[in-house]
Amino acid sequence: MHNALAVTPTTPQPRPLRPRLSVVVPAYNEASNLPLLLPLLTDTLRQLTDQWEVVIVDDGSRDGTPLAMLPWLVQPGVRYLRLSRNFGKECALTAGIEYAQGEAVLCMDADLQHPVEMIGPMLAAWRGGVDMVCATRSTRADETFAKRAGTWLFYRLVNTNPSLHIPVDAGDFRLMDRCVVDALKSLPERNRFMKGLYAWVGFRNQILPYTPNERASGKSTFSMRSLARLAFTGVTTFTNFPLRLWSAVGSVIAFGALAFGAWIIFEHFFEAQPLPGWATLATSMLFFSGVQLLSIGILGEYVGRIFDEVKQRPIYIVASQQGRSLFADGESA
Repeated sequence: MHNALAVTPTTPQPRPLRPRLSVVVPAYNEASNLPLLLPLLTDTLRQLTDQWEVVIVDDGSRDGTPLAMLPWLVQPGVRYLRLSRNFGKECALTAGIEYAQGEAVLCMDADLQHPVEMIGPMLAAWRGGVDMVCATRSTRADETFAKRAGTWLFYRLVNTNPSLHIPVDAGDFRLMDRCVVDALKSLPERNRFMKGLYAWVGFRNQILPYTPNERASGKSTFSMRSLARLAFTGVTTFTNFPLRLWSAVGSVIAFGALAFGAWIIFEHFFEAQPLPGWATLATSMLFFSGVQLLSIGILGEYVGRIFDEVKQRPIYIVASQQGRSLFADGESA
């Protein structure tokens, strides 16, 4: 039996001018930003289509996000999923994608850095026949040098896998056809790195550059530590480069140790040099012990991810859901 997913063929057929459109917005402590985003977003969607929904995924917010959502749940158009705790942005995106009902699904952040004006051009590209439209940052001038350097290093590492290329500076701001959404929903892994999953499923892709806006209110909850953890998840999920790197390092060290041993023997027998003392031996042992522990740690990361996968725990848990879409069939959350 072949372990493969069959999706609806994306034959070149006309796509609707005003499609059923879902917009997925993960939110964590965004009580001050959602009242600013939702009026702009809903007004834009009304101009583009008659059947739309905004799926707000509350990733266990601890501020007034639930209260900020109440006025928007009276009329159809906005759906609100509240997760049972903070599972992380990747899991919140997964929840939104799985609950979205549109034939086209757009993902964007709640902080207004993703301009709603880009939705029109992204829809136009989708109507032109592409299955996924990625919005890429045209500049990172608003970021610190450390973050820019880390981003550059991350893309260099993760794209060492020749069978998979993740577009540089492409984040979660993208529009996907239903065939892409169905493919993403079929992926069962628990260690979610959405940028890699978007690239892995393939399909016809188009890149549109954009200039991010400043964050409307508050500060990002994504610290450098969280970004580093996400980057490490991406590297270990989509490439074996760390394992291969330390295999190469181990080979080089072993060869160097043999060469050094041969040189010591040569000096002792042919140049009458005394054998090196305990300092050389102690330094070498400490160095090799450190290399071994680091190698075991990297191997342990991969084993730990295997452990997470075999437990088969759900990626997220929905505590409550409210609201309904503007789709003609009247489906609700």
